[in-house]
Amino acid sequence: MFTGFMINAWTIATIVAVVAGVVGFFVVLRGSAFPAHAIPNGAFAGAAGANLVGLNTLLGLAVFSVLAALGIGSLGRRGRHDVVTALALVMMLALGALFLSRSTQYEPEIFSLLFGEVLGVSSTEILPVALLGLVCIGSIAALYRPLMLSSVVPEIAEAKGVRGHRMESCFLLVIALATAMTVPVVGALLIFSLMIGPPAAARSVTDRPLVAIALSVALALSTVWIAIASSYITNWPVGFFVSAFSAFCYVMGRALGALRRSRFALRTQIATVAG
Repeated sequence: MFTGFMINAWTIATIVAVVAGVVGFFVVLRGSAFPAHAIPNGAFAGAAGANLVGLNTLLGLAVFSVLAALGIGSLGRRGRHDVVTALALVMMLALGALFLSRSTQYEPEIFSLLFGEVLGVSSTEILPVALLGLVCIGSIAALYRPLMLSSVVPEIAEAKGVRGHRMESCFLLVIALATAMTVPVVGALLIFSLMIGPPAAARSVTDRPLVAIALSVALALSTVWIAIASSYITNWPVGFFVSAFSAFCYVMGRALGALRRSRFALRTQIATVAG
């Protein structure tokens, strides 16, 4: 389990989990689950187009991810954000279908782009993914204060000169960058579950941002580590375990959050009666 190609799987899955935990916290906080779903699911069309013209699929992923982020951020200012996101997703999927219809050699890679191929990662992919991961986390660190302010109290952020649409565009670009580095590893569908399940569980348990981010990363790491170990033992797809454990994290987080709120309400009642 910890020899040969499995070392690459453990290493790159750890990098992806850290990025997903950090970026996913703000995805949940800002209510950006739909864009976080649309960008990676639609970006696989970029990989298909790149393959069709003989370019690197990572380049296609990056270009389509960035274009989708800029399009959603720009057009979302002038219309309903959900409508723009849905149209961007549909358009990219349509282009993906067109590109795939023009190629007969790309089909075997569709599964890996949608559901990931973490057990097939080569050692040459680790450094680029690690560098992109550092850029993602560095961007979140640089944007942390205005991003947090615009996420929690957008009116106050506007009063302090933080433009909401600019911050949204910047954050969508971070999601696009995270998509470009993670889709070839865990797939378009699975990075979404990893960005939502553990961060949403962390948000349910604590209201302290830095604690929630740390907990989100810890849960994302636990999810991918357990998923890889379970896949190795059972020979079932890694994607199944990533999705299942992400959902389990969310359910447990909601249960613990409800228990915490009920205890707080009980203590408040007791204090009121005693007073």
